This record gives sequence, C-alpha cells and structure tokens, in this order.
Amino acid sequence: MTIDWAGLFEFTVAPLELVVRGSLMYLFLFVVFRTVLKRDVGAVGMADVLLLVLVADAAQNGMAGDYRSVADGLVLVSTILGWNVLLDWLSFRFPRLRRLLQSSALCLVRDGRIVWHNMRREFITEDELMSKLREHGISRLAEVRRAYMESDGVVSVIRSDGGDTGVEERDAHRTP
Repeated sequence: MTIDWAGLFEFTVAPLELVVRGSLMYLFLFVVFRTVLKRDVGAVGMADVLLLVLVADAAQNGMAGDYRSVADGLVLVSTILGWNVLLDWLSFRFPRLRRLLQSSALCLVRDGRIVWHNMRREFITEDELMSKLREHGISRLAEVRRAYMESDGVVSVIRSDGGDTGVEERDAHRTP
C-alpha cells in the first residue's frame, strides 16, 4: 500500500467554499449557543464549547478523509478559529458589540422573591434554583437580595445581609 503524497495535500474542495461553509456554520451555532443553551454549559464559555465542537468535527473530517485532503480540513479549522478570535477581539474592543455578542446576567431572585418571568425564560424550576442557592449556603429565599444566572450559566448570589457568596467563597468550602 502506498501513500498518495500529492493527493494528501491538494485541495478537493475550493478553499473559498470551505471558508464560506465554516463561517456560516460558526455564526449559526454561535447564535444558537448564545440564545438557547446558556444554562446548560456551566463554567465553560459558550464560544469555547462551540469552538471545541466545530474544530473537533472539522479536524476529524480532515483526518478521516471525508474532505479527501488535510489541506481542506486545515482551511476549515483555520476559518473557525479565525471567527472565534475575531469575535472575541471585537467584543473586547467595542463595548456596544460586547453587549450584543455576550449574554448578560439574568436576575432570578430579587429581594427574596423569585423572578418567575426569567425563570420561565431559562426553563429553571424552583427546585433547581433552591439547589443552586443551597450550594451557596442559603436555605431560604429571604436570605437572598439578588441571585443572577451569569453568562456562563453559573448562579451568583448576593445575600440580604450584604455578604457576597461568590465563586471564590463557594470553592473554598469544597474538599479535595
């Protein structure tokens, strides 16, 4: 069995077509992840998950031969990485665009009362909310001044007594 070295590195699909396909898929999935899947990801950013999934798939297709050449896979992976870097840079550079590209914190509890509209919007049950509050050492809603679901899906809490039960405090209570 011989290796077709020339075929391994020649394009089987036009590079511009790969850039367009990669761009369309990245932008579509970016919008889907930002608007639909915010609460399911946890502490990993949406763009990070999107990038990992798309790059893994694009690289797999390039390696497995679905594109018939490594060059096709390299162009597609480079396109996806380029979009990720560009959108990160644009959101860093332009605050107005940042508000559009990055989801904002969503208030779940205000002054000890559940904000039901926001809970329904994210399909969070009262049991799920109380579970997250207990992770912060809170057993009653009256102890909460504000609770927010952050853009990465983590619930942060500001206690009524003025204490903040942020991530650092919560992580300090974990045992190795």
